Amino acid sequence: MPSKPSRSKIVKKLDAIFSQYIRLKDADHNGDVTCFTCGKVSHYKKGMQCGHFQSRKHYATRWLEMNVAVQCVGCNMFKAGEQYIFSKQLDEKYGDGTAEELYIKSKETVKYSNDELQDMIKHYKDLVDSL
Repeated sequence: MPSKPSRSKIVKKLDAIFSQYIRLKDADHNGDVTCFTCGKVSHYKKGMQCGHFQSRKHYATRWLEMNVAVQCVGCNMFKAGEQYIFSKQLDEKYGDGTAEELYIKSKETVKYSNDELQDMIKHYKDLVDSL
């Protein structure tokens, strides 16, 4: 009987497929995406990442689509996610107060079962396959 994958491997797999979906859904017909915080345009596989407004350490918002956007590696890694600009962009895109709502939501305690995480992997894999 094959062993079940560890929780950390399941989370890593979900992070990867979720990131791919976030970058692909906003890509044009050439695969180019625009950084949410600085406007840089590049191919979704080249230096573009799935940036989080509220840190990935918060499971309540880690895989919440409204909490993430495409960011260039410069903004996401070297400029710590440009959180202030990110918050302004979120409020502009989704309405005033969105950033604050995400901040509050990120403080909730959420514990996903391995089965729930596997279901999310399947969901985002299906979405990627449909793009």
